[in-house]
Amino acid sequence: MAKQLGFDLPSRTALGRDAFFVAPTNAMALAMIENWATWAGGKLVLTGPEGSGKTHLTHVWADMTGAKIIAATDLNNADIPALATGAVAVEDVPRIANDPASQTALFHLHNLVLAERHPLLLTGALPVPRWGLSLPDLTSRVAAATAVALDPPDDALLSALLVKLLADRQLTPKPELIPYLLSRMDRSFAAAIELIDQLDTASIAQKRPITRHLAAQVLDNDTQ
Repeated sequence: MAKQLGFDLPSRTALGRDAFFVAPTNAMALAMIENWATWAGGKLVLTGPEGSGKTHLTHVWADMTGAKIIAATDLNNADIPALATGAVAVEDVPRIANDPASQTALFHLHNLVLAERHPLLLTGALPVPRWGLSLPDLTSRVAAATAVALDPPDDALLSALLVKLLADRQLTPKPELIPYLLSRMDRSFAAAIELIDQLDTASIAQKRPITRHLAAQVLDNDTQ
């Protein structure tokens, strides 16, 4: 039987609705995204830790609404009136906590988008009270938005994420690999992403398939 070897192939991250794995930890967030037309005030805040699926859900929503997606850190140099002509998603809003100019730009974008009756999606890793925004008018408007959180993953969701991350790299794991990784890895989305990156790098460097033996080596090195 031919072995699955590691090749330096481009990673293709699947961000469509069909590639989003539904679990109790993310079902409410998905339902809110899919029912965007019912958002109170036309806006929603989506929160969750790194790798929890915020970007994936943002792209799902953009596909549904034709929304433009912009990083909060790019707002200060953006054409705000042009952005406000349709639905908009602003990612990683807490990153502008120390940037008054970008917060002012987001304040104007918020007002223009909603005045034109377009929906607005804002994302961040932490709950809104911990975003650290300093512009009072913006803070009050963000606080007034409905917020939904992506919770830490359960085993089913972590397993699906590991399989997806491997599939994005055009790799198909043997059945025993995923339970082995789950039993030994840190229980977080970020840890899953980092672990698959390490396995892929080791597989390419050593020209070996991603097996339990290689996983043991990577995990052992990670704990040293």
